[in-house]
Amino acid sequence: MSINLSIKGVPDAWAQRLRERAARHHRSLQGELMALLGAAVGDDTAASSAGVPPVAARLQAPPGADRLTLDDLAQRARSRFGGLAAQGGRSADIVRALRDEADGR
Repeated sequence: MSINLSIKGVPDAWAQRLRERAARHHRSLQGELMALLGAAVGDDTAASSAGVPPVAARLQAPPGADRLTLDDLAQRARSRFGGLAAQGGRSADIVRALRDEADGR
């Protein structure tokens, strides 16, 4: 069972530094606080149980996955969406194409 905690009266400077730290770790403020609490009690699974995997886990490729370079990924995207890129490369057009492809259109 989990409980909700609340901290009142956090100085503005601390809150700003926590927001900046969360942004550096690509987490929400809630995710960053969970990671900090998990580290403080010696439990790295705390962030994962809140749906926030540790940064290292998010950056690693899954086992058996190809190790692709950024150039490889860019080439795959160009070959798949080359026509759309030539039309301006708007992300909305690419998302629409992916949706249509998934819907069998």
